[in-house]
Amino acid sequence: MLRLAVTGAGGFLGWHVRVLLHALGWPEPVVLTSAELADPAAVADRVSGLDRVLHLAGVNRADDPAEVAAGNVRLATRLAEGMRAAPVPPGGVTFANSVQAGNGTPYGDGKAAAADILAGTGLPFDDVRLPNLYGEHGRPRYNSVVATFCQLLAEGGRPDVQQDRQLDLVHVTDAAARLIGAPAAGSWDPALPALRIGVRELAGRLTETANAYRTGDIPLLPDRHDVRLFNTYRSHCFPAHYPMPLTRRADARGELVETVRAHSGAGQTFCSTTNPGVTRGEHFHLAKIERFVVLRGTADISLRRVGEDEVVRFPVSGDEPVLVDMPTMWAHKLVNTGTDELVTLFWTNELFDPQRPDTWPEPVEAIRPAPLAATV
Repeated sequence: MLRLAVTGAGGFLGWHVRVLLHALGWPEPVVLTSAELADPAAVADRVSGLDRVLHLAGVNRADDPAEVAAGNVRLATRLAEGMRAAPVPPGGVTFANSVQAGNGTPYGDGKAAAADILAGTGLPFDDVRLPNLYGEHGRPRYNSVVATFCQLLAEGGRPDVQQDRQLDLVHVTDAAARLIGAPAAGSWDPALPALRIGVRELAGRLTETANAYRTGDIPLLPDRHDVRLFNTYRSHCFPAHYPMPLTRRADARGELVETVRAHSGAGQTFCSTTNPGVTRGEHFHLAKIERFVVLRGTADISLRRVGEDEVVRFPVSGDEPVLVDMPTMWAHKLVNTGTDELVTLFWTNELFDPQRPDTWPEPVEAIRPAPLAATV
C-alpha cells in the first residue's frame, strides 16, 4: 500500500480517488490544499518521504482564457519546486493530464506545459492522459456534460442539444484506479474502457433512463457503462426523490405490491427478517445498485456519503411500502425500530459474487473530520 499525497483532493476526481483508497483500506492520503500549493516550502514538508504524489489539481475555466494556461503552469511549477526541496523526495509523481494536452487551446497548452514541468523534476513520472470523465456527484456545467444532463433531468427538465459531437466517456472510478495503480476488479478497470457516444445519443439515453426511473422502474442496463450512467443519474436524484411510494393493490385474497420492475438484465432478490433493535448494512458499494423495501414492521434507513459527516435518514414502514435505492459511494444501514420482527425485501442488479462482492465495510455514524473544502 502506497503512501500518497494528493492535490485537488476536494474536486470531482479527487473525491473519487479518496473513496477508492478508502475502500481498498490504503492509508489516508496527505491532502495538499490550495494554500499549501502556493508555498513550495509547505509542499516540501508535506511530501517528504512519501511513495508518490498524485497531481489532480488544475484550472479548467477562467474569465480570462490566458489564466487557464497560466494557472495550470503555476500549480505544476510550485509543486515541482516543493518536491525538489523535500528532505526526502517522493518516490514519483502521477499527473492527471488530459487527452487535450497540446491541442492549441489554453487548457490543452497549459496541461502540456504542466506535464513538461513535472517530468523535469527527474522523479519517476506517470503522465496519464484522461478523456472526458463522468460519474457520481459531478458538478453540472463544469465537470461533465453527463452531470449537466443528469441534473437537468432530475429537476424535471429535458436536454436541448444544439450541436452534436462524439465523446469518449470514462467512468471516474476507472480513472481513479489507473491513477493509484489498483489492479482491475469488478467495480473498476484501470484500462479505462471508454464509451464512444454522440452528445445527442447521450441525451436520449439519459432521458430514457430518467423516464423509466420516475416510477421506480429499473431501466435497460445492458453493459457496465449503462449501469454507471444510471448510478450517475441516481446521484443527482438523491435525496430529494426518495423514498418513492409503491402502489398497493388489495382484494379479498390479500395485498400485492410491485417492488421491482427491471426492464432487462441480471438481478437478485432476497428477503430478510430482522429482530427489534438489530442493524443491517454498514457498508457502501462502488457500482452495485441495491434497493430496500420494508414489507412488515418499521425501520430507519440511514445513509452517509463516504468522506462526509451528514447523515440522511428515512423512517419507513410496511404499512405504507416505499422503495429506497442506495446511491453508490454512500454508506447505508437499516435498523429495526419497532417491537416486532422486520421483514425487508432487497434487490440488486447483479448476482452476488463472493470473490467480487462490491461491499465495502463503513459505519454510517462514523466520526469523521469536517468535509474537505474544495481545492484547486
